[in-house]
Amino acid sequence: MAAIIVDDEGLARRGLSLRLQALPGVRLVAECSNGPEALEAIAEHEPDLVFLDIQMPGMNGFDVISRLQTDTMPMIVFVTAYDEYAVDAFKVHAVDYILKPVDEQRLQEAVTRAARQRDQHESVRARERLVELVMGMTGASARSVAQMAEAGDGKPPWPEKLTIKDGNDIHFIRVADIGWIDAAGDYMCIHTPSKTHIMRTTMKQLEAMLDPGRFLRVHRSTIVNAAGITGAQTLNNGEYLLNLEGGSRIKVSRGYRERIKNLLEN
Repeated sequence: MAAIIVDDEGLARRGLSLRLQALPGVRLVAECSNGPEALEAIAEHEPDLVFLDIQMPGMNGFDVISRLQTDTMPMIVFVTAYDEYAVDAFKVHAVDYILKPVDEQRLQEAVTRAARQRDQHESVRARERLVELVMGMTGASARSVAQMAEAGDGKPPWPEKLTIKDGNDIHFIRVADIGWIDAAGDYMCIHTPSKTHIMRTTMKQLEAMLDPGRFLRVHRSTIVNAAGITGAQTLNNGEYLLNLEGGSRIKVSRGYRERIKNLLEN
């Protein structure tokens, strides 16, 4: 899990960082000393988990949470020296609440709990994707699709075509022909070798319709078809620039570079 530490005390950040580095399954992507830094880092890295102090000057931990969008909310583990905020912490659906000084066993328990919650969330998300997919292909209601899934109907998991409405026209786009997708406000630009199609939807909704084994998010507003990647360059800041079939070049933001790094190395 990608994780961020937010604490205004340098020693506390360092201690927690050392403990987290010893735990398998946790990858620390940023450390922040205040709320504004936390908001910026969360937007950039989209972490799975944030270890968040509560009492910080200017913007406390609850202020940070109140400024996050629900659909991009990471899991939160509060790490604080005060126990009086525990009830409020769980009102905002925190995964755990750890008191300082941090006990290694409690930290391990919190990470395990977060991993379990992530797995449950991904299972639900996969089911939602399946339902949306079959609804788009068959026109069936969500309820009937869910019943089909429960009955083991054996429908294919990902669509071979996307349906795009353009005024009175309806276009079917072969998913395999999609090179990359980028967001333009409330619209998605779907780039194929012959044409760029415009689809009114959100990046999140469109991503849910695509096979994550083939389509990779490389930026908050960009998805690429991994099968169309012909090469890459490493930039001086550690980011990547992808070369796609047809000559397009797509920059990978730092928050997604590990995913691309794994792809390029395997």
